[in-house]
Amino acid sequence: MKKLTRVYCFTIALLLLVLFLVGCAGNTNAESEKENDKTEENNLIDEEEDEPEPTTGSEEASSDDDNNTSSDKSTNEEPSNNTYEDDNASGNEEDNPLSEYSSEEIEYARVWLQLGVMKDVDELNVRHIPAGTALNSDDETSASYPEDVFQLAGARLVAGSVTYSGNGDGTINVYNVPLRWDGEYPAGEEFYEDIIENTELEYIDTGDDEEIIELIDKMNIH
Repeated sequence: MKKLTRVYCFTIALLLLVLFLVGCAGNTNAESEKENDKTEENNLIDEEEDEPEPTTGSEEASSDDDNNTSSDKSTNEEPSNNTYEDDNASGNEEDNPLSEYSSEEIEYARVWLQLGVMKDVDELNVRHIPAGTALNSDDETSASYPEDVFQLAGARLVAGSVTYSGNGDGTINVYNVPLRWDGEYPAGEEFYEDIIENTELEYIDTGDDEEIIELIDKMNIH
């Protein structure tokens, strides 16, 4: 009887020991799993912090607009309206045969080569007529020029003349007045006012550089 009691007590003690060991192992595994979970969470947080913030569509569009604006500012250029100034300013002076002449001289030559009666003249006389000067100084009924004009004329009457004002854009206003007035005077104010009101607008071509230079060498500017 005593022997059975000892066996029974030993068996119970062994079971209790086994249960205790199993419980300790379970706690150890649970703590290990908790530590692993914490480690994985920390790794995910670090990865999220290292990722760059995505660029929004509005920010990309703003950047593109800034680049386009800078490009437009560097390429846009406003052209000059003065034909004669552009001719002298464009390109290298060594490549431009007209660079050593003034824009006024070039203009006189171009006007004469296009509108003069005789293109090839021995000399070309240029006279500046200020605003307020009478069209015909020999007629007391003559009207006056409303603006500064230039009169181009050859050495002989047969070469003709051109009286005009420049507009600064490659066009001129031509006054239909002769170099020498013939007829009966007084002609009357209406006659002269009609000349002023009916000036002709002419576009002047650039012409040939060699012909322009040759004519400039024959100019007498008064």
